[in-house]
Amino acid sequence: MPADTGPRLPVAYVTVPPAATPKMLAVEFARFLGIPLLRRMNQTEITNAVCEVLAELRCELVLVDEIHNISLTTRSGAEVSDQLKYLSERIAATFVYTGIDVESAGLFAGTRGKQIAGRFVSIHAEAFTIATAAQRQEWLALLATMEQSLRLHRHTPGLLAAHADFLYQRTSGMIGSLAHLIRAAALRAMTSGTEKITKQLLAEIPLDTAAETSAPLSARSRRARTAQRRAG
Repeated sequence: MPADTGPRLPVAYVTVPPAATPKMLAVEFARFLGIPLLRRMNQTEITNAVCEVLAELRCELVLVDEIHNISLTTRSGAEVSDQLKYLSERIAATFVYTGIDVESAGLFAGTRGKQIAGRFVSIHAEAFTIATAAQRQEWLALLATMEQSLRLHRHTPGLLAAHADFLYQRTSGMIGSLAHLIRAAALRAMTSGTEKITKQLLAEIPLDTAAETSAPLSARSRRARTAQRRAG
């Protein structure tokens, strides 16, 4: 049997818009895939185009983020759920839904909710911890992966791992907070011209409320004093 040739797209990613409709969701897929849309195209035409392109590109994994934006208690939310079910039946790929507190959002309630619950396995994502040697190695591996994506001319390789404990304390092990911290530090390093990340720079970057309130009080106090000195 000859090997598959031609372009491939192993993973597709879309975000469910707030107050989404089936057509809005289809448009999100089309935009990700770069499918040109005409104003006169209806939902069915866009959906068919999306399915054809994903099949042609042999997509194997479809990630649907912000799934908590779907409310099965509304007509549009129920129709979006049906649209996702239809897409999963036409596209030979594994579908992964991600969201916040999806159970309390009612995503598994009612007839449609039972269909979702019967087709998916729930995986509860939690913050990283470094309580054991194995967990610490996972944290170090995450830092190493993030550091590989940095394109700073004067960055010292291995610096993130060297400050693994500090980064854990700052972010409470939350990958979203960590990603924001590293990205913001890299941007500041580029705009300032230093082209490197330092521990001091990592300490100065403000984080989301959840991470900041979870951080040790002494660390928050130091950042507050730094902000006051700059303001003065």
